Amino acid sequence: MAHRTRVLLTLALTATMAAAACSTGGSTSPRASGAAGGKPNIVLVLTDDLSMNLLQYLPHVQDMAKTGTTFANYTVTDSLCCPSRSSLFTGMVPHNTGVFTNGGADGGYATFHGRGDDKSTFATSLQQAGYHTAMMGKYLNGYDPKTSGVPPGWNEWDVAGNGYGEFDYDLNENGTIKHYGKTPQDYLVDVMAGKAAQFVGSSADAHTPFAIELATFAPHGPYTPAPRDADAFPGLTAPRGPAFDTLPSAAPPWLTSRTPLTDKEKQKIDKDFRKRAQAVQSVDAMIGTVQAALDKAGVRDNTDIVFTSDNGYHMGEYRLTPGKQTAFDTDVHVPLVVTGPGVKAGATVDQPAENIDLRPTFEALAGARTPEQVDGESLAPLLNGTTPQAWRTVGLVEHHGPDFDKTDPDKPTKNSGNPSTYEAIRSTTYTYVEYTDGTKEYYDRSKDPQELHNTAAELPPDTAKQLHETLQAMTSCHGATACRH
Repeated sequence: MAHRTRVLLTLALTATMAAAACSTGGSTSPRASGAAGGKPNIVLVLTDDLSMNLLQYLPHVQDMAKTGTTFANYTVTDSLCCPSRSSLFTGMVPHNTGVFTNGGADGGYATFHGRGDDKSTFATSLQQAGYHTAMMGKYLNGYDPKTSGVPPGWNEWDVAGNGYGEFDYDLNENGTIKHYGKTPQDYLVDVMAGKAAQFVGSSADAHTPFAIELATFAPHGPYTPAPRDADAFPGLTAPRGPAFDTLPSAAPPWLTSRTPLTDKEKQKIDKDFRKRAQAVQSVDAMIGTVQAALDKAGVRDNTDIVFTSDNGYHMGEYRLTPGKQTAFDTDVHVPLVVTGPGVKAGATVDQPAENIDLRPTFEALAGARTPEQVDGESLAPLLNGTTPQAWRTVGLVEHHGPDFDKTDPDKPTKNSGNPSTYEAIRSTTYTYVEYTDGTKEYYDRSKDPQELHNTAAELPPDTAKQLHETLQAMTSCHGATACRH
């Protein structure tokens, strides 16, 4: 099929690398060097708070899933913006990035920058490999476009600070501050789309491989749609699956006292869900704009487009009003779809993958080495249907809470769920959680996909011991091999 674009949704990538390359993270990708036109271009579309139930409102992404590969078990390292994005940039889990929250001593841009995490990212690796790199949209919580500057690794930098409302924001454009107002032309996702199209054209004209991260604030609250989409989906209501307005058995202390949703809460959930569906229309249109630019430049058949989300979002499940930060699948399991040269069409990968895998995947595709400190592994072999000889069986989630930071745009509201500190592992069939107060959760998702029955207290002693030891090992691991085992 002429012009196939590799799209990476919130799970993993695949290619024709040997299993040894995946396990060591230090080899050059045969897939990358063998692609038409040399090194493949990479476009990462990273959305904010996009949950699995919004995929049906993204027709371009649905089309990419048909021509590419979907990852069925893609997990983020924390269902919170800054820790998740830090893992994506560096390829490291939170206990190695040092970023667990959106601000304060254990999170935010200040911690990421202060620890030097920004000195070694997929952007620095790709730039060193000869790529022209661009970052557009949202970077990390606490980044101030007026004072924070441009991090290493980026040739083009068009980044906002508080762009959640999509209008009336400042954009750091390669070190120069430009204010955007409230006209339809100032809508941030559309501005990003235009700049991305220009970047594609200029990079193609220069015959330079390029990598773009398009990190939207949409559909994060206040869920602002483009003016043209403000009346879309009239009457749309939030999904009401088995977990909606239902407490799991043996719920953890932070959740157990939650009362049934009120009619007012349900009405607001429906309104918010409709606005979220409206907001992602601009994201879908942006993908179309980028694809058109790739076609015009004649480079689409040598471009990998990656689409994903930093975390999911619950809306009424487990009696919780809209929010995140939990270990439930609504929050930690997000979509990942990949289309492009060498990617198996219409395929689904079941192996556990995490956002830490995106950096080494990009590096493998670019023929760049992956530093030893990276915890993730390249997903490239999985993209063409090759199963590595060794692969992880679980993904790790690390969360610090509860969150009472008044300056945090993700600070939980009264009934949206505010878990205490926990660590969790998620396999293809179960989720296991341990809180610092000793509370445990175990959900057998093969029998209980909605995670409504916490059976931690019923586990055989040997199984409970093995789960605990696995989790303990994961929360202290350093490097891909250790974190896999």
